[in-house]
Amino acid sequence: MGKKIINYIIKIFWIFVIGSIFGFFAEMLYALVYTRTLVIRQGLIYGPFIQIYGIGAVAYYLLISNIQEPKKAFFAGMLMGGALEYFCSFFQEMLFGTISWDYSKFFLNLNGRICLLYCVYWGIIAIMYLKIVYPALQKMEPLIHKKSIKIITVFFMLFMAFDITISCMAANRQQERRQYVPADGMIDEFLDRTYPDELLDRIYNNKKEIE
Repeated sequence: MGKKIINYIIKIFWIFVIGSIFGFFAEMLYALVYTRTLVIRQGLIYGPFIQIYGIGAVAYYLLISNIQEPKKAFFAGMLMGGALEYFCSFFQEMLFGTISWDYSKFFLNLNGRICLLYCVYWGIIAIMYLKIVYPALQKMEPLIHKKSIKIITVFFMLFMAFDITISCMAANRQQERRQYVPADGMIDEFLDRTYPDELLDRIYNNKKEIE
């Protein structure tokens, strides 16, 4: 039972990582097609990760994998993706005072956090996941039983935990700086020195402050 739980956690972790990397390149391709410029967008300070896609990939695995009909997968993906985008946008605004997307100019949007068009995109990705990604994941699953993969996973988990933590801390400290909150202690001073506004604005180039 213990091994099954560990293997399950490893599987979920790598699905999150792969989904986050997919999101990084998907955003780059989307910007290249629609703006004809190469735009590098990141969700974390270090590495090619956009974590909302990683969360979406895990949600697809948990919710879509057992659906047989593409039509049902499409509508399930629409609902799941819409809910995910809405809550991620909401909590980003509440925690950091920023948003990374705004659909207020799109047809049938809800508070600018989600819109019909992007919900349709989530539905299309759900069908792609069901037909292409999930069968590939099943074939790759035996890899997680290898000792070398488990060792690599431990180190990568530590890296991702650090990356997520420092990214959240830096974003929170940036919000404090913009509210003229002075540094309080060595940690704030380290964040101010290592992750100044110029660096964070370049990394998170699509985020907008909420007035």
